Amino acid sequence: MDKSKITAPSLLEMKTRGEKISVLTAYDYAWGRLIDESGIDVALVGDSLGMVVLGYETTLMVTMEDMIRHCAAVARGAKRALVVADMPFMSYQVNSDDALRNAGRLMQESGAGAVKLEGGGQVADVVGKIVDAGIPVMGHVGLTPQSVHQFGGFKMQGKDAQNADRIRIEADALQQAGAFAVVLEAIPAQLAKEITQTLTIPTIGIGAGPDCDGFVTVTHDMLGMYDKFVPSFVKQYANLWQSTLEAFKAYDADVKQLRYPERKSTGQQ
Repeated sequence: MDKSKITAPSLLEMKTRGEKISVLTAYDYAWGRLIDESGIDVALVGDSLGMVVLGYETTLMVTMEDMIRHCAAVARGAKRALVVADMPFMSYQVNSDDALRNAGRLMQESGAGAVKLEGGGQVADVVGKIVDAGIPVMGHVGLTPQSVHQFGGFKMQGKDAQNADRIRIEADALQQAGAFAVVLEAIPAQLAKEITQTLTIPTIGIGAGPDCDGFVTVTHDMLGMYDKFVPSFVKQYANLWQSTLEAFKAYDADVKQLRYPERKSTGQQ
């Protein structure tokens, strides 16, 4: 495994070489270490932590303090992978000055290597200002979870010609603004392929078919740790919710039936 540090320019080099980019979400120190040791390229500290870690129904309640705390923990564990921090809802939508200030806080207080924000043309000026300050920005178009109420739920985007054109324009606007990569979420595979072939920056797909430059998955989904909802496109590599539940139940039974701790383990005869 290549031990060299992954940076934002590294992802562009990977696209140029035709090498796929692996991205998983991470929310604490242990996940950061596991991502590093497994060889995953990018640890995305997603605002999805609001749902899978904090128990919210959407990502909208996640705060800057939440993101800084969790991202700092991930960054302490992930020394090789590029750590990307989501900018939470309303941390960049009000004006570009607030956006720059909050992006700077994420970088300075959490140790992230880049920030990610949602939207296309409407945030291009914000992206440009943040990039001009020396902060790498990853974009995000298609299904943008912070706009879930506007979309009427977590629904695929870009299925008709008009919306497909809008997403193409948004992705290009992010590239023109200086974003180093763009997430394509829940859009038709053919549209994602076209955007990937058109852009010079890497595309990171999630529910967007097999032709993006890289792919991101919510770790709790792929490990079977979030039992409320699993997207249809996710391949589950384990079912840790069920196996952990069984382990907890076995522990509870052992404690109540005086089988734990075993006498030999406590030093008693």
